Amino acid sequence: MRNRDGEPAEQPETDAERRRRRAQFLRDLAEARELRDRVQPRRAKAARLRHAMRMRTFRW
Repeated sequence: MRNRDGEPAEQPETDAERRRRRAQFLRDLAEARELRDRVQPRRAKAARLRHAMRMRTFRW
């Protein structure tokens, strides 16, 4: 088994490490979305309206 850098992995990562990496990824993703929304406000507004329409027509 090899890690991302191509080096052999000594031990499998723990759940805590995986959760920490996932949390960091989700923070970065949210930050990128906020930046994109600030840079492209018209597209962001259209996306919000599309999402609202999907939620309105969703049946439970």
